[in-house]
Amino acid sequence: MTAQHASHASAGLIHGYARGDTDLVADEVWALEAHLEGCRVCRDRLSAAVTAEAPAVVGLTDAVWSDLGPQLAAAVPSPPRRHRARLSAWTTPAMTPWLAMVLAVTLLALLLDLVGPGSGQVSLMLLLAPVLPVCGVAASWSRGLDPAYELTASTPRAGLQLVLRRTASVLAVVIPALLAGGWVTGVTAAQWLLPCLAFTSMALALGGVIGVTRAAVALVAVWAAVVVAPALATSGTPFALRTDGLPVWGLILALGVGVVIARRGAYTVLGAHR
Repeated sequence: MTAQHASHASAGLIHGYARGDTDLVADEVWALEAHLEGCRVCRDRLSAAVTAEAPAVVGLTDAVWSDLGPQLAAAVPSPPRRHRARLSAWTTPAMTPWLAMVLAVTLLALLLDLVGPGSGQVSLMLLLAPVLPVCGVAASWSRGLDPAYELTASTPRAGLQLVLRRTASVLAVVIPALLAGGWVTGVTAAQWLLPCLAFTSMALALGGVIGVTRAAVALVAVWAAVVVAPALATSGTPFALRTDGLPVWGLILALGVGVVIARRGAYTVLGAHR
């Protein structure tokens, strides 16, 4: 985006945006929209440009507001408190039941570990810990579970930043619960924390290609078939969850993070909401 000076958009870009010029570069439009969110000066300049360049739009907007203004004033509740507004930037209502389900599964695995047949039984907490956050991540960026997905995906801030915020909010809820369960059952975080982060990064990396929900389902299915089922059948801790396998998980985590960063633009399109 060309700048009139160090902090503001150029007059040509603002007037072209106000006219709806089709020859504007998509990256410049995206950067301008993101800039307008935090720059009152440029918003005022855009308002003046719209008035000058598109009077029909101004007339239509005024007519709509004159009809809807009284109804909205009567129907809209009081504005949310500041902490609620901040919370909405990190979470989505669709995440709440999924996080509750993840915590319920964690509690169930903990109870089964506590009443299990003995030390020879592999810990369910250990088997499930790497993939539990993936379910919450899938719910936080799912087209089918988020009724506002179209609005979310079309906003200037709907890219990698929002994905990482929602992922962090899921991990902030799930990881403490897993740490508490591991402390009760004697499962150390060193066995599952790195696989947990690696699975989360791979869900996001694959999500940029096939959709986060599909990626999460595929990863959970592979984990269940390749690791969980054989471990339950043999009552032994699988190699994937032993300390010998941690370097491999570190490599997978680095690979997943690299793919997410390289394909960060994929999260600004609706295809990532599948």
